[in-house]
Amino acid sequence: MSTQRSQPGVPGSIAEATSSIHRAGTHSLLLEFAELSTVLACHQQLHSQPLPGQQELVAAARTLMIRFAAPHHISQARRSLERITVPELESTGAKEVVLPVIYDGEDLADLAESLNMSPEALIHWHTGMPWTAAFGGFAPGFAYCVPAGQDASGKTRALSIPRRSSPRTAVPAGAVALAGEFSAVYPRVSPGGWQLIGHTTEAMWDLHRATPALLSPGDTVRYEAVRPEATRAETVRGSAGITPEAGDDAAPEGEAGAVLQVTSPGLQMLIQDFGRPGLSDLGVSRAGVADEAAARQANRLAGNRPEAAVLEILNGGASFRAQDTVVLAVTGAEASLVIKDLDGGERPAPQRAAIALVAGDELNISTVERGMRVILAVRGGIRANPVLGSVSADTMSGLGPAPLQTGDLLSCGAAAVGPVGWPEPTTLPEPDEQGRIQLRFTYGPRDDWFSSEEATRLAAQTWAVSAQANRIGIRLAPAAEDPAARPLQRLKKQELPSEGVPRGSLQMPPEGNPVLFLNDHPVTGGYPVMGVILPQDLSAAAQLRPGDTVQLVPVDPDFPQELT
Repeated sequence: MSTQRSQPGVPGSIAEATSSIHRAGTHSLLLEFAELSTVLACHQQLHSQPLPGQQELVAAARTLMIRFAAPHHISQARRSLERITVPELESTGAKEVVLPVIYDGEDLADLAESLNMSPEALIHWHTGMPWTAAFGGFAPGFAYCVPAGQDASGKTRALSIPRRSSPRTAVPAGAVALAGEFSAVYPRVSPGGWQLIGHTTEAMWDLHRATPALLSPGDTVRYEAVRPEATRAETVRGSAGITPEAGDDAAPEGEAGAVLQVTSPGLQMLIQDFGRPGLSDLGVSRAGVADEAAARQANRLAGNRPEAAVLEILNGGASFRAQDTVVLAVTGAEASLVIKDLDGGERPAPQRAAIALVAGDELNISTVERGMRVILAVRGGIRANPVLGSVSADTMSGLGPAPLQTGDLLSCGAAAVGPVGWPEPTTLPEPDEQGRIQLRFTYGPRDDWFSSEEATRLAAQTWAVSAQANRIGIRLAPAAEDPAARPLQRLKKQELPSEGVPRGSLQMPPEGNPVLFLNDHPVTGGYPVMGVILPQDLSAAAQLRPGDTVQLVPVDPDFPQELT
């Protein structure tokens, strides 16, 4: 197992201030501290003076996750952390925000009873003190708020609120929730395991504001109980900086230059590039195309830049009509391709090869026969308006273009850089002799929450892909064909304060079945991550279908052959 403890640093250094340092996959470190104030001070330091190769910083309740561009930056970072001192925490530009709350959450009564309180007493506690927005995460506009008030003895008035044993698949937008020592508002519909006590109508995230997030770290938050029929009041006091202005999410471009029309989008058709790295502090996950290997292959075949925008089609079953002469390539999940011309003639078309259509031709992509996501690249790349620097559709945060619908017109950009490529073999993974897809992973950062026997079981038994699978994550369950398979049991039973989670994380809710986080996963989570899938194997994970079986194969994060 690869969870590693911190090394002593010079007095006052970041390494010295940590209680432990864990590996979180091949590209990330998770630094653990005793106090939130130390987390925020170290975050402030590393944000202003990044470490070599540093790409992401995610501050959380007791941890700071640092993601690097390459695995070799990890050892450099450890040495640097032994020398960099922890600075004084500065707070500038803070404001006060009043959030009107209708206390009608479905967990309110049961939670109050578990705390030996009445619902009215719980509401009085929630509204009776100021809160401080400590850090962002989970989703755009989601702010973790901690109690700023004290009781008569000078102690903080924080409660310890347990999360649900199994997270909800859909928490309503505006839900006001509690977990651990934190209070927060869900900005939009998303999965979550917090206890719901009410809801607010305030927009926590709005790209038309100069500052999209209503709450920023350091802001004071006051919750105000209101009646359901109460009108919306002015909620921001002080300099909020939310003057509406046009952003890069303006109305889509017109139809001029369209080369394809969607005649059937299938189950879900999304525009995707390679995402929005570096925005985790805003609660914005990387997102991007789920099967990167197939997207690069499609662009290579179409003569595009490797990371040009493509279409991602869930389960195939889509069709298009050419508006002009166009060259494209279809990769990823296996499907049959048929071209119909204006005269009614039909001809098969190859996958993983360049295809030419003329105006009036219709391309039909069958339901997939193997895999889950078909990738379609158009020579020149799919053109769309970027949001926060990317045209990717993020299904959790709602950023980027909406799913395509019948009748939508697609234009190509200027991503073509060379000739079309020669036909290539599939990028889909090959199953082993037992029909399982093997996914390599590294243990940690929280494998110490399980006994060594349970950690070994994670890799020894066969897992099946459940029906709960989307771009956010894949819920695994013990495979029926493995008689010894069962959910895993924790060694530690306490609540884990929310912390940063990398793409590919195997998060373990109390029920004991892992959730494999894919591209649209939340930036932070409150269940222990037992391991992290290698980035090289996430394309294979993106092609898993419900019912597929998986073998998780542990590897050493420091073994160079596995990290290239």
